[in-house]
Amino acid sequence: MSPESTGFLYPFLEAEEHDATSLLADLAASARAKAAESAALQHSTLQECAGQIADAADMIAERFGAGGRMYTFGNGGSSTDAATLADLFSRPPHGRPLPAWSLAADQAVVTALGNDVGFDLVFSRQIIAHSGGHDMAVALSTSGNSADLTLALAEAKRRGLLTIGFAGYDGGRFATDDRVDFCFVVRSQSVHRIQESQALLGYRIWAAVQHRLAGGEGPG
Repeated sequence: MSPESTGFLYPFLEAEEHDATSLLADLAASARAKAAESAALQHSTLQECAGQIADAADMIAERFGAGGRMYTFGNGGSSTDAATLADLFSRPPHGRPLPAWSLAADQAVVTALGNDVGFDLVFSRQIIAHSGGHDMAVALSTSGNSADLTLALAEAKRRGLLTIGFAGYDGGRFATDDRVDFCFVVRSQSVHRIQESQALLGYRIWAAVQHRLAGGEGPG
């Protein structure tokens, strides 16, 4: 592999760099800059979404209290983030375990639906098969535009589910679709920074839901 082939990943590293001390200093500076950028974005995102977090937590706690279940889903890296969010609710580090599942977790179901009816329907068909009126559908995306996610949210809304979208950039279709009850937008152009802030948003929502189910009021 030529030195130039990875230059887009670390443009500050010169192809002919042989000074280990300088190289490590550049790497450390890059890591600090990314950490600072991520922290600032997380802070601004939590501030912007504070009201939505509180309102969504109220409705999520009410639905769990009524026997509802949460279904999470996403594509690529967002599918692993969806699985992590479902695991946080269902197997929490403390507090009350709550029924939550990732619709991307069963590879047999996902690949069968993708093969038989088309990839755009891999999540909406599972919503049809499993969901009830007290349930919740949570879609995670960096763009907010993926067809399989928007179709699943639309199907969920038709069936009376609470619909929640996580998106980056300007929110994409999630932000303009009135079938999405809550859209949490991370205003960044970086996929990495978007997903980092989405993880924190998910944690804050979970913490607020736990607080409400434990009998607390206000922010968790």
